[in-house]
Amino acid sequence: MSHPENAAKETAFFRDNHYRDIERIIELDFVRATEAAALNALPWLGRGQKEKADGAASDAIRGMFDLMNICGEVVIGEGIKDEAPGLFKGEQLGKWLPGSPKFDIALDPVDGTTNLSKGMPGSLAVIAAASPEEGVDQALMDIPSFYMRKLAYGPQVRGYAERVGIDCLSLLSPVDETLTIVARALRKRLQDVVVCVLDRPRHETLIEEIREVGCALRMISDGDIGGAIGPSLPESGIDLYMGIGGAPEAVLAAAAIRSLGGEIQCQMWPRDAAEYESLIAQGEKDRLKTIYFAKDLAKGENIIFCATAISDVPGLKGITRRGGYTETHSILMRTRTQTIREFTTRHNLSVKTIRLRSDNKEHRL
Repeated sequence: MSHPENAAKETAFFRDNHYRDIERIIELDFVRATEAAALNALPWLGRGQKEKADGAASDAIRGMFDLMNICGEVVIGEGIKDEAPGLFKGEQLGKWLPGSPKFDIALDPVDGTTNLSKGMPGSLAVIAAASPEEGVDQALMDIPSFYMRKLAYGPQVRGYAERVGIDCLSLLSPVDETLTIVARALRKRLQDVVVCVLDRPRHETLIEEIREVGCALRMISDGDIGGAIGPSLPESGIDLYMGIGGAPEAVLAAAAIRSLGGEIQCQMWPRDAAEYESLIAQGEKDRLKTIYFAKDLAKGENIIFCATAISDVPGLKGITRRGGYTETHSILMRTRTQTIREFTTRHNLSVKTIRLRSDNKEHRL
């Protein structure tokens, strides 16, 4: 292991010499962090204790960041939103040695905690990180509302909308019009279009409208990030994501969708009159009407996104055990180059350890 002073000198060298792609040096460590979170949460799969799973994943992510030579600050975290174990806005991650690269970090230690607790598909550990960039004050937008309305689609639909006129596809359009345009863009019959929707009472009308048009539905009980990314992943089997979900999840999904070439449209959705009035009091009246696209939620080019599936999600296999090994499946993306890397990692259970923040020790799986 390198001496801290040498590590600081190395990162300072890259900064002093205007190395533009500092995220390339550190990106694999972010994957190790989501792997650690997924592996440490796995024992809670199907055990009905989602807070325990979230706490285990958070402990492992913090432990991995304690080994990283970065100055990281959480700008979007899940703990406050869920009132559950998590990483919080303003929390510092990394060693914070002089000269270490800076990152704004958005993360969800377990997206789909309910799915994980029930032993169902649709849970993953997610991190998005942005390094400083000229002209970009805040790369990962902190949305003040709890929920957002969302419409997410892949590169083929986005390309069609840009050719025909971007206004042809709008979050505010009637459902039947949107589905007709998506079918035309994908050159599919309406009955062959697959729409992903969170299974929530608030979506009863939306679900009825989709069924009336005749499209196929894929209902998910949790895992908003994976659902929104799905249409941009070639092997996901999802053509469109619609509905209302968490605001932090929208930003994390936008970071991935930008690298995948797809698009997401979002609008703040107050849960009730009290939240609406609170947002108005915060000066958010005009922003409540704004439609945000992926480039609004995840700005600039210095963004990386990585995720490790715990249980199967669209386009990404969950953790599997094979003899004395555990296999994790992860994805790593960069906005600047739209490079997509997929990792299948074999962890030898006889020697593999995970460092946890709770006691600053290495633990066997």
